[in-house]
Amino acid sequence: MGWGSGMTARSGAANFLLADYRDFERVASFMPVAMIGGAQAMREPWRNTYAHLVATLGWADYQKDYGALELTRFFENKPLATFEAMLKQDVNCPLASSCGRLFDAVAAAIGVCREHAGYEGQAAIELEALVQPLEHVAEEEAYPFRIVDYGRLPCLEPEPMWRALLGDLLAHTPPAVMAARFHKGLAQGVVAMVSRLSERAVREPTIALSGGVFQSKILLEEVAQRLRSNGLTVLTQRQMPANDGGLSLGQAAVAAAQALTTGGVRCV
Repeated sequence: MGWGSGMTARSGAANFLLADYRDFERVASFMPVAMIGGAQAMREPWRNTYAHLVATLGWADYQKDYGALELTRFFENKPLATFEAMLKQDVNCPLASSCGRLFDAVAAAIGVCREHAGYEGQAAIELEALVQPLEHVAEEEAYPFRIVDYGRLPCLEPEPMWRALLGDLLAHTPPAVMAARFHKGLAQGVVAMVSRLSERAVREPTIALSGGVFQSKILLEEVAQRLRSNGLTVLTQRQMPANDGGLSLGQAAVAAAQALTTGGVRCV
């Protein structure tokens, strides 16, 4: 078995899996955050920004510390009372640990693809296009994540990342720098989680990087390079896409492995 860092926006989950062709165990994730309005949050990235700020900082504390931001004035023109009621009553606000929604939230906070996304992944694509070379970002300048226990699973928690990002907004840091600091910090966080999970492995794990978020060339290369520097074997997509385009082949491979093992196919 090998550790798999599989993150797909479509499924609403960013998962760290211990898996082979026959079985899997979810061993870590990103911190779940509400999608206000359900699927509408995928079309209006700013909803994800608001949900993240409420979940990680609390709206009152956010306003106290960051009320001077243009982002705050943007939110004040939105129906926040309605959103607060939806969150409190858990109405059309499903939790999602999606890395795609995190990218949406960060992009919208910086001012990229804030109001409307015309297609899945648009905010992440436009945010990546801004990134200055990551070698220009010192390790300590990357936006930090921390690992916390959430229920039975360790999760990557973005509260320190948001404080660093909002501080950069107050300081009028160029968007290209902020985009680079986010990508580098996210790579650091993913690698830190893999390192923690690897401690429980009975043998040196093989790491498979897949899922829609690894359509990002910058993030894929940064995570893979760091893991290989730690002495780990890293697998990446080569002939099939990392996102939903590879699902059918993966399903066929799993079905074939199950058939070889049990003499039949288990439907899941």
